[in-house]
Amino acid sequence: MNEPNALRLAKWLDAMPSSGYALSNQAAAELRRLHKVNQELLDVLQSYSLPIDMNNIAKSCSEFGCKAVELELNRRAAIAKAEVEQK
Repeated sequence: MNEPNALRLAKWLDAMPSSGYALSNQAAAELRRLHKVNQELLDVLQSYSLPIDMNNIAKSCSEFGCKAVELELNRRAAIAKAEVEQK
């Protein structure tokens, strides 16, 4: 698996010559912190799933309610987006 961009950029910032304010080190630390938070959020999103039928959304709406199905579709889209962006 490739290293996520946030961590790759953090390493790059750490390798920069230190200036008087060490902003690059602070930025690198913030990138690592945000990457960790995003990973924790992704883990939570992946920890549950509503068993909707992607071939019959109307049936799933009648079983679980349309709002629940919409939330599940949004959850799946967020996971897919996060997994692509982490590569």
